[in-house]
This record gives sequence, C-alpha cells and structure tokens, in this order.
Amino acid sequence: MGGINLAVTSEEKDLGVLIDDKLVFDKHITGIVNKANRTLGMIRRGFACLDKEIFMNLYPVMVRPLLEYCVQVWSPYRQDLINLIEGVQMRATRMVPALKNKTYEERLDALGLTTLIERRYRGDMIQTYKMLTKKEDTDPTKFFQMARERGDPSLFHGFKIFKKRANRKQRRNSFSIRVAKPMEQIKKKGSAGIENFWLQIKFG
Repeated sequence: MGGINLAVTSEEKDLGVLIDDKLVFDKHITGIVNKANRTLGMIRRGFACLDKEIFMNLYPVMVRPLLEYCVQVWSPYRQDLINLIEGVQMRATRMVPALKNKTYEERLDALGLTTLIERRYRGDMIQTYKMLTKKEDTDPTKFFQMARERGDPSLFHGFKIFKKRANRKQRRNSFSIRVAKPMEQIKKKGSAGIENFWLQIKFG
C-alpha cells in the first residue's frame, strides 16, 4: 500500500475489538472476560459487605459494560464462549451474601437482572430497530437485504429483512443475518409482538 509492504497478521484490534482472521472472536472474548473478572476482584476487595443496593450501583457500571461493548460485532455463537461470558455474571451475583445460596435464576430475579444472553438478543433487536427507522446515521441497505412489503408499516416503516444465505457458522452469526429471523418473528406475532417490542425499546 503506497509502496509499503504490509505485514501479514492473524488478528488486529480495531476500536477496542480484537478481530481474528477466522471471525471467532475467542481471544477478544477471553480478554474481556479476564478484565471483567479482575474488576470483580477489585470490587470484592474494596467492599467487605456487599448488599444488593451496592452491588447494583457497581456491577452495571463497572463490569457489565466490559462484556457488552460493540457486542453486535463479536456476539458469540460457540457454546463454550457463551458460557464463559455468562459465567462472569454468575460469579458476580454470588458476591452478594444474601443471595449466595440461591440458584442463578433466583439471584437474577432478586436483583432485577436478565441473563447476558437475553441482553445480547434485546440489544440486537434495538440496534436493528434504530437502523431501520433512521434513528442512527447509517444506511440500513448497507447492512441488510431489504424489500418493502404491504401491510402495517408501523414497526419498521414497511420494510422486511431477508435472511441471506450463509454456509459458514461465522457468517450465519453475523449481525445482519442473525437478526433477520427474530425480527420476522416479532412481526408474525402481530400486535402483541409489536407491543412487547415497543415496551423493550422504551423501558428496557
């Protein structure tokens, strides 16, 4: 490039995301999980008594964002990586003494949290909505294969996202493809699905 030989590399960091040549993002995920666990350790050392209120003032601000930054780019599809990320929140919620002996689901309910898997799904839906309704300065046609459809245009301005064909798991899990099916399912549920979607956008 410009007379300069570019080095061959199997990974490169861009805007804080470590992108590997196989698009698995395992090294990126391992890195953010390690950083999140170190932050949990710092919280544990800094607070001898961690009640629910203190936990909810710290965890959503100091730890969870580490696991969700630019997640639309690197969202995992391999179960071991999904479990690795969820394990951080499992470990974190056990730090509250009053919840230590409860199940993970009970701890989440007591703290008003959802699984990180659910949050990634919801984040995908909200990001797609913002792109389709031009609430972000992006051209959705550069991300999605779209076509106008007849019927109620209230949700996505009358657009339908087609699911592109993909042979590899990495491609099938890419943002523009993985959101097509759940978005269509929301529309198929009719008014109930749309109402629930709007509630997530407004209050989630």
